[in-house]
Amino acid sequence: MTDDQHDTGDDGAASNNKWMRGALNAAGGVIPFAGGFLSAAASVWSENEQQRAMDALRAWIKMLEEELREKQRTILEIMARLNMQDERIAERVKSGEYQSLLKQAFRNWAGTESRKKQDYIRNILTNAASSNIVSDDVIRLFVKWLHDYSELHFAVIAELYKHPGSTRGQIWHNLGKGNVREDSADADLFRLLVRDLSTGGIIRQHRETDYQGNFISKKTQSTRGASRGADRTMKSAFDDTERYELTALGDQFVHYAMNEVTVKITYSPDASSDSPA
Repeated sequence: MTDDQHDTGDDGAASNNKWMRGALNAAGGVIPFAGGFLSAAASVWSENEQQRAMDALRAWIKMLEEELREKQRTILEIMARLNMQDERIAERVKSGEYQSLLKQAFRNWAGTESRKKQDYIRNILTNAASSNIVSDDVIRLFVKWLHDYSELHFAVIAELYKHPGSTRGQIWHNLGKGNVREDSADADLFRLLVRDLSTGGIIRQHRETDYQGNFISKKTQSTRGASRGADRTMKSAFDDTERYELTALGDQFVHYAMNEVTVKITYSPDASSDSPA
């Protein structure tokens, strides 16, 4: 009886190790050191410790499998939006340059933590295959932005695209935010958003241009003669005087990431490809 129980325990451990190796290989590619790690762990960990490790590993494997499904869905959605009868598009998607864009987008997939960001990635890669309005260097920058900025950053971008020339106060109000104190965390967050997007070259304060597109310098206002009783408070995070707009980069980002591309092939992503026997 004891021998049978011992054999059953050995069979269970062997089964667990076999499952672990198979799961690692399936989710993350063949991992050459996995076998050595499992053998070493079996000699050190108790049965309970091995079970806890298995439970943790199952959770991690599930996360990797979900990520893989998200990538697969995104690739299929891109292909469903491309006109593969167009020879130029067909050559583009096979090119090394386009493959490099795909690798960049999928290598940093952890940054696309929401479905909305995944849709932005899909739109960028779809437009990058079918349009050549901007260079691949600009496309790479767009992909990087998706990993660097939050959805609230992109909400500000979308708001300025819909209402160019809006002030900070108008942007905050149009985002559906309420009144907050200037020394609040929300006010600091909004300052940070505007600063991030400004230094990132996505938005800027409105500037006049001449007929050749050159920016005209602002006239500086003289402070001579200002009264001593003048307001000494700093400019509000929700200032209603300075107007903001998208830069050319920001405008193209909206076209590439936020504009939906018409689906050419309609399919159900949940449908099984295997028909019943």
